Amino acid sequence: MPITVGQDTAKTRKTLTAGDQSVAYYSIPAAEAAGLGDFSKLPAALKVVLENLLRFEDGGFTVSVDDIKAFSEWADNGGKNPREIAYRPARVLMQDFTGVPAVVDLAAMRDGIKALGGDAQKINPLNPVDLVIDHSVMIDEFGNPRAFQMNVDREYERNMERYQFLKWGQGAFDNFRVVPPGTGICHQVNLEYLSQTVWTDVDQNGDMVAYPDTLVGTDSHTTMVNGLAVLGWGVGGIEAEAAMLGQPVSMLIPEVVGFRLTGAMTEGTTATDLVLKVVQLLREKGVVGKFVEFYGEGLDHLPLADRATIANMAPEYGATCGFFPIDDETLRYLRGTGRDEDRVALVEAYSKENGFWRGPDYDPVYTDTLHLDMGTVVPAVSGPKRPQDHTPLTEAASSFFNVVAEYRGSDETPAATDMADEGPAHDPVVDPRKSYPVKGEDYQIKDGSVVIASITSCTNTSNPYVMIGAGLVARKARALGLNRKPWVKTSLAPGSQVVSQYLEAANLQEDLDAIGFNLVGYGCTTCIGNSGPIQPEISEAIAEGDIVACSVLSGNRNFEGRISPDVRANYLASPPLVVAYALAGDMNIDLTTEPLGEDQDGNPVYLKDIWPTQKEIADLVEKTVTREAFQSKYADVFKGDEKWQGVETSEGETYDWPAASTYIQNPPYFRGMSPEAGKITNLTGARILAVLGDMVTTDHISPAGSFKADTPAGRYLTEHQVPLREFNSYGSRRGNHEVMMRGTFANIRIRNEILDGVEGGYTKGPDGEQTSIFDASMAYQEQGVPLVIFGGEQYGAGSSRDWAAKGTNLLGVKAVIAESFERIHRSNLVGMGVIPFEFTNGDTRKTLGLTGEETVSITGLDTITPLAEVPCEITFGDGTVKTITLKCRIDTAVEKEYLENGGVLHFVLRNLAKSAA
Repeated sequence: MPITVGQDTAKTRKTLTAGDQSVAYYSIPAAEAAGLGDFSKLPAALKVVLENLLRFEDGGFTVSVDDIKAFSEWADNGGKNPREIAYRPARVLMQDFTGVPAVVDLAAMRDGIKALGGDAQKINPLNPVDLVIDHSVMIDEFGNPRAFQMNVDREYERNMERYQFLKWGQGAFDNFRVVPPGTGICHQVNLEYLSQTVWTDVDQNGDMVAYPDTLVGTDSHTTMVNGLAVLGWGVGGIEAEAAMLGQPVSMLIPEVVGFRLTGAMTEGTTATDLVLKVVQLLREKGVVGKFVEFYGEGLDHLPLADRATIANMAPEYGATCGFFPIDDETLRYLRGTGRDEDRVALVEAYSKENGFWRGPDYDPVYTDTLHLDMGTVVPAVSGPKRPQDHTPLTEAASSFFNVVAEYRGSDETPAATDMADEGPAHDPVVDPRKSYPVKGEDYQIKDGSVVIASITSCTNTSNPYVMIGAGLVARKARALGLNRKPWVKTSLAPGSQVVSQYLEAANLQEDLDAIGFNLVGYGCTTCIGNSGPIQPEISEAIAEGDIVACSVLSGNRNFEGRISPDVRANYLASPPLVVAYALAGDMNIDLTTEPLGEDQDGNPVYLKDIWPTQKEIADLVEKTVTREAFQSKYADVFKGDEKWQGVETSEGETYDWPAASTYIQNPPYFRGMSPEAGKITNLTGARILAVLGDMVTTDHISPAGSFKADTPAGRYLTEHQVPLREFNSYGSRRGNHEVMMRGTFANIRIRNEILDGVEGGYTKGPDGEQTSIFDASMAYQEQGVPLVIFGGEQYGAGSSRDWAAKGTNLLGVKAVIAESFERIHRSNLVGMGVIPFEFTNGDTRKTLGLTGEETVSITGLDTITPLAEVPCEITFGDGTVKTITLKCRIDTAVEKEYLENGGVLHFVLRNLAKSAA
């Protein structure tokens, strides 16, 4: 489908020749020559946005000359000019957890537009969409050669209804491709294969146009590809669907924080250590809603895989993206991963011609800057529940004492006890009452026992330096006779099949297998809570002994309740350190001074004895990570294996919704929708569904991980004759709103401050008695009572989970009032018709002393303007009335239109129906 570009941009449209190809492009230097401003000092990340506007000026997308001139004013004003602009990414990336509900919504929109008298074929992605199935595999089997195949078989058994639906979508929708299960993690597939750095397509005149590769994705770690100079970030499924359907992303010209890197990594440190330090520094700096661009001479020593690791964790440091400009390393990576030589030549020529190239004189204007000498980075972990909780490895064991003390409610050092584990004799930091025998085993577990050690996630498994490093640690440990502790569930889930190819080529997979790190699947696994069950006897011991058990994973997220219901303390670490902690089995052991175990002769073995040198790693990377490996593994990336080819599905332009399905259901969003939009109405007599604290993440809000039979979602499945063994995860059931709304705000670690000291998804119902949030919501909705949520700082931090907003909407919540919002979730709330508000004048949920007995009314919404302040009247249980002022976080005029329509998809659907009429 041809791209539509602006017709009034002749002065900036030029022709470029690279190799044997000649393409049109939109020239930033030409825009300067045309008198539109001085753009020479713009950061490369912002030039990508500028080019986007140049290309679409007066192309029917409301881009004006003043929008373009605003970028020159941005540079003149020290990196600030928050003008609203309309940005259009080149493509959309999805994974199956967030992608399935997006495709469900598209299918429902086809039904909806037919009900409004429109053409179902109007509902098609206008931009290319790739959906990678990577979130479904769970680690049921581990530590044996059969693990991979058994997990894959179980994955298909659990998810056949979803896969049938996705195959229907692949056939029914134009511009929509599916990467089948067992291929890799979406961000790694995007980095290694889908991304081009400079994209090409034909315009409406049939001319080939070159422009920066850009995207939005339905996963927050879409940012990973910024390491390849591809501007991209995560959005909710709702916003992604709008982008697929031709709607621009409404945004303010962002501030850009420059992060200068100097020096080089020292012996013994890894890219993971670097990114954990970067996360800490940028969280302290405060970069929410901003671009971060990395620059400085340190980039000359930073492989692209390390850049991708840093870019990946932009959600963890709070930025919209962490961008790396195009340079020689970008070209080297494109060539090394099998991209066509013509593409590599185009990337170089285009970036140099249009001002995107990072050369020695690269020195743009930034809104603000900070600096890190990479030579000061030390080995580290982050935990126990936030990615920014950076802890040097030398302090990891001692800091775990504080974790236990906080959990026990005591600042006193617990007495030491001798433990009958297989570790070295030392004084563990543990309360002797909390040592607990495991039935049928000859060991005990205690506070600090590492029960999960997982090499997983897009953050690190995309990086051959840390993966080869992990294999070498395993090789050296195996040679000395070390093995994982028997209570540790170990797993290896690479981000792509290329990783397995080079691990096998280096003969390292055999060493990893020997200590329990067998291949369990290609997907996100532990990082998104698909860690699977641990040994039942260990799980029982943890519960009975109230043990603070630990996980160590090479992932990017370690929020409470995310990794496993059996684990309270979760630590992020490099893949080599994950192997080391599996050998030690205990967070109380100081890996820098204490032995991990003993060799065959009874001699202590320390971390330094098995840690590889940078040269050892680099030599193996050079030898085994080849262009041919990437080309062979991605040759038939959309074809899939025999299992995928054997998936049977229906055909037709609309989906034949299976009434009995507990995975895929037609959502209620568009039922009975009128042809015309309405007005935003005032909120009167609302009750409080929950009062939540600071840093309530989308993991707390959105259903994720496994769930039990006695939960509202579990009861629903039981009523539909689904046995407990077939419950699967919330993520796999995102295409069924009945399951997902029952799991919203149901995280086992969420704390509703209406209730005193209660964990889990509970609240007060209309009768004042404790009940589940879902049951209370249904009771209030039956009475016609609207609901509100109160929250603290950074409400909605974490992954771009659309169900955190969809579930909030379906529970009858009309407004969320918080101290501050994380970017993606605020946008998603608006997209689902829920209004976000922020406190002003020092008011907070705490100063108000809310108990859940109050009623809330907000006026001024019928005449609201973006970012306006409105009065909120709170009537307390004793009849006292207090009026406070709230800032409405409807940020733009377009967002107001979305809310007037009931949400962004309703807005799009009405417009498409009108255009068809």
